Amino acid sequence: MNKLVILDRDGVINEDSDNYIKSVAEWHPIPGSIEAIGRLSKAGFTIAIATNQSGLARGYFSLETLEAMHQKMISLVEKQGGSISTIAFCPHHPDDNCDCRKPLPGLVDQIEQILNVSAEGAIFVGDTKKDMQVAISKNCTPILVKTGKGQRTLDKGLGLENVTIFDDLSTAVDSILA
Repeated sequence: MNKLVILDRDGVINEDSDNYIKSVAEWHPIPGSIEAIGRLSKAGFTIAIATNQSGLARGYFSLETLEAMHQKMISLVEKQGGSISTIAFCPHHPDDNCDCRKPLPGLVDQIEQILNVSAEGAIFVGDTKKDMQVAISKNCTPILVKTGKGQRTLDKGLGLENVTIFDDLSTAVDSILA
């Protein structure tokens, strides 16, 4: 069994906003998410984050601010006895035609290279159809959570097979560890 778990950030770990998360003060963990990452880590899973952050290209926040948000997340996870092995992010605008903006597989490719592992069979937890598409394209096990844009994604119709759905990251982790 692949012990890699790839998590989307906004809407899975922290509260999302259609107006973007633009500062450390706006970065709020979803209840139970930080503890869930800690539980996964303590159970021997490797945690990686794959997140589109077009707010950088749009000028909504700086790289320093993004790094500060990630440091806040890492610190909270470490207080729960967990660790995040790597954070791959796409800094590009949707019109930039990069290969790393989900649903393209570039972020997962980066995670594979950085951690020197295959993502095949890994668990990928996200809250959008794009997350599920990249998970399926990389032969990961796709899990959709209803937090963030998850419920909206379901209401529109996912149109994908073999996606497991949970209320939030905490209940997804309960199932992964069961």
